[in-house]
Amino acid sequence: MASQPLPALPTGPVTSIADAITRMQEIAAALPPADGLACFNRMYLIVTQTVKEQVTQGFFHDPAFMEHLDVVFANLYLGAVDGFRSQPSTACRAWNVLFSRRSDPSVLPMQFALAGMNAHINRDLALAVVTACRDLGTTPEDSSHDADFTKVNLLLAALDAQIRQSFESGLILELDERATAGLENVVGNFGIDAARETAWVNAQTLWHLRGISFLYRRFLDAIDRTAAFAGGTLLVPLL
Repeated sequence: MASQPLPALPTGPVTSIADAITRMQEIAAALPPADGLACFNRMYLIVTQTVKEQVTQGFFHDPAFMEHLDVVFANLYLGAVDGFRSQPSTACRAWNVLFSRRSDPSVLPMQFALAGMNAHINRDLALAVVTACRDLGTTPEDSSHDADFTKVNLLLAALDAQIRQSFESGLILELDERATAGLENVVGNFGIDAARETAWVNAQTLWHLRGISFLYRRFLDAIDRTAAFAGGTLLVPLL
């Protein structure tokens, strides 16, 4: 099923976590709640607001690095949205899986959210780490970065109930038992800790390949293809 065209949205990169939050709020205001992009955006907004709070409260060993990483990470998502809206064919495969299905009524909101999380973690996160390290003159081998990266898992685990609650209304309350069971299987099969761990290993690999442009591009393309395949499995209709 072809998706409806995206409405007019603000474009261009953001320069702070606060700006990223504002942009996500604008995306949320422009789309109906059941839109596939809106579903992921709702989840990502909750996570980004929490990261912003923790950056200023001494939670991370290197808050400056984590703040910059969060901005770079958010811009990969916002750039994917911008690119798909202006020229859909140029969107990377991992994001295109979600964007091209975002109007499909047979896919549940939580499935859309997980497909977006899959694209953002399994494709974007490794690239964000490499870019942030380049920008700040550091490396993924720095033990403080690895420790802070792992601490984000604690934040995500603590937000699980809040995120689920944000989806437990409207359509989800009307699902029959078969669809609910299927959704639980989909959620259970997406291991966020394992995905983030793999993303960190991929970031280290990309870092060591950064001087060999051909291999760097090939490896990033392989990450994109793998994430796109995983995203497709997350969007199998349950209704």
